[in-house]
Amino acid sequence: MTTRYSRQTLFQPIGEEGQERLAKASVVIVGMGALGTATATHFVRAGIGHVRLIDRDFVEWSNLQRQQLFDEEDARQLAPKAEAAKNKLEKINSTVTIESIITDVTASNVMEHVDGMDVIVDGTDNFSTRFLLNDVSVKYNLPFAYGGAVSSRSLAGFFIPGKTPCLRCMISGGDHGETCDTVGVISPAVAITAALQTTSVLQWLVHEELEQEGLTSFDAWTGRYHHLPFTAPKATCPTCQSHEYPSLNAREKTEAVLCGRDAIQLQYKSSFQLEEVAERLNPIADVTTTPFLVRAKISDQTTFVIFKDGRVLIQGVKEASTARSLYSRYLGN
Repeated sequence: MTTRYSRQTLFQPIGEEGQERLAKASVVIVGMGALGTATATHFVRAGIGHVRLIDRDFVEWSNLQRQQLFDEEDARQLAPKAEAAKNKLEKINSTVTIESIITDVTASNVMEHVDGMDVIVDGTDNFSTRFLLNDVSVKYNLPFAYGGAVSSRSLAGFFIPGKTPCLRCMISGGDHGETCDTVGVISPAVAITAALQTTSVLQWLVHEELEQEGLTSFDAWTGRYHHLPFTAPKATCPTCQSHEYPSLNAREKTEAVLCGRDAIQLQYKSSFQLEEVAERLNPIADVTTTPFLVRAKISDQTTFVIFKDGRVLIQGVKEASTARSLYSRYLGN
């Protein structure tokens, strides 16, 4: 073992044998925002052999306050988060296999993205995707490292199919509370959540057990800490008890409202030829083209971001009906 991991192998619970297990392990991180970039940094520095990064979004200036792998040049270039993160991480540890996938994880493609992985890591910012990952975790027996950070508060838990309740048992309310887009978030809360997630993943990959099971919360501003031990699974849980997998079997959505961002994502096609889109919109919009997307500022209020995989993000709108109308007007039916 190289000196790269010497301080980590001196830590008795990992040691040389544990480091070898990490080198053979694989994790998939869904969402490369604040939590995703923080956990990815830990995993790559720790020497986990294969790290897969998935994200649908691009770097914006508001991300730089807490999403630690990105810089101003990434925001200027409208860099896809997964690709920008990969570029940074490869400079940190060239011995780790790092994949970047620029896509929106949905019920129709989630299995191909988690296939062959040892652990699913939550880097998302919405419960619809979290519940989808939870369904896949239970159905295919893949541990799931959940994490959330909002305001100054952290919440994390590690779910083991067949041994612990699942996320839906513990958190059934979904997206009805505060979000970082409505009440903000401070970077230390993100760091604490990522540390909790990462530590659980390392414990599992080295020993296939945890020192402490349950949901852990910590408020970085007030210093309040709480640990809620797992109880028995909820008898009525449609995921881990009746195995209905409601998110995995749900009808695919073609529209998604992005909370707090005055933006709506539409997907009516499987792909776009970006050069053709740029040429079409150039006479009527301020167009910026990258290898991954086209950004077209239609007016002071409205901007289109068109991705290769068929997604269109319309910024500056709150209603799906308005977004559909604009899509039809500028991109066709």
